[in-house]
Amino acid sequence: MLRRSAAAVAVVLAVVLVPVAHADGPSGGVCDNSGVLVTICAADGGRASGSSGSSGSSGGRPAAAESEAPTDKCSYDRVDPPPPAGHQAWRGHDPADGSVYKVVCDSDRGGVVFLPNGQDAPAAPTIDPELVARRAAASMRLEPPKVASPRAAGTYVVGMPMWMWATPSPSTFGPATATATAGGVTVTATAKVTRVRWAMGDGTTVTCRGPGTLYRQSRGKAMSPDCGHLYERPSYEQPGGRFKGAATATWTVTWTAPALNDGGTFTETRATPFTAAVHEVQVVN
Repeated sequence: MLRRSAAAVAVVLAVVLVPVAHADGPSGGVCDNSGVLVTICAADGGRASGSSGSSGSSGGRPAAAESEAPTDKCSYDRVDPPPPAGHQAWRGHDPADGSVYKVVCDSDRGGVVFLPNGQDAPAAPTIDPELVARRAAASMRLEPPKVASPRAAGTYVVGMPMWMWATPSPSTFGPATATATAGGVTVTATAKVTRVRWAMGDGTTVTCRGPGTLYRQSRGKAMSPDCGHLYERPSYEQPGGRFKGAATATWTVTWTAPALNDGGTFTETRATPFTAAVHEVQVVN
């Protein structure tokens, strides 16, 4: 699979004004019969991020949504002198059958494409598969962490280990998958949380690679094995007498466009605020 930084013919796809966009939506069959559409089918049947109401359907069938195809304007310049015969830029074609063009797009995507003799470089805007992938990600139910510790009702002690963890679920840690189609090209995106950054409210941050470990009394005063913190001062002087922090999850979205032999990744974040009351232990002699 060609990564986004690689030179690839996959970076270019002329917008084809196909009359119909097909998808296996809630009612099946054709989603619309006019214009160029992006059809999004969310695998988890969840609610689209930032939207209201449910886009899912009964029985766990994929949810479908439609929007205008995202476009990316590109310029085409003939490679002169051309690459030698047999070079991968020819994609197996004979140099006598056409020319190789360098492609540069507004989104900084770039690469090369072979065009047969008599075929002009596309004058229309092109579909950017990453933008289609972002539409697919927008249809997923990607929620912020459900913070279980620190608890708002809890009281913590200076110098004592604090265990942080979030309750994992498919909507808060993934994986979630959605597929989007535009101009006859399908992009599949899969999202999962790859890290959670805990801003502790005392000027420090802790980055954890998972949801953290649930604390049990048998652990005593041990530090968390994967997601812990130790406050060095009380929260008395903070507004409301509590440290105010946030747990920010980074969702990494990996997408592929098999028909274009293209793919890549991007990230999105979701945050949950929390507070922690931290006291000092008073020792009486």
